[in-house]
Amino acid sequence: MARDEGCVGAVGVLIVATRGVAGPGEVRIKIRGGSETFLAWSEKPLPRGATVLVIESRGARAVDVVGWEDPLGESPRIPGLALLRR
Repeated sequence: MARDEGCVGAVGVLIVATRGVAGPGEVRIKIRGGSETFLAWSEKPLPRGATVLVIESRGARAVDVVGWEDPLGESPRIPGLALLRR
């Protein structure tokens, strides 16, 4: 499948926890003027609600992510995510 280079480098929030090598979660990122959801793969499990950085596109709406902490507080805010409980 074709890679989606537009999502690489985007910061998002996990709406479904990742399980490391055991399976993907889901991440919502701001892209192309809206918010989109992708399958999210990570090396280590990451909890629901974690802020992540997209580091690679796997194509077919799947990406590789790593945990991300924004020391300047400039990560994009996605409406409705405050309603998610950790």
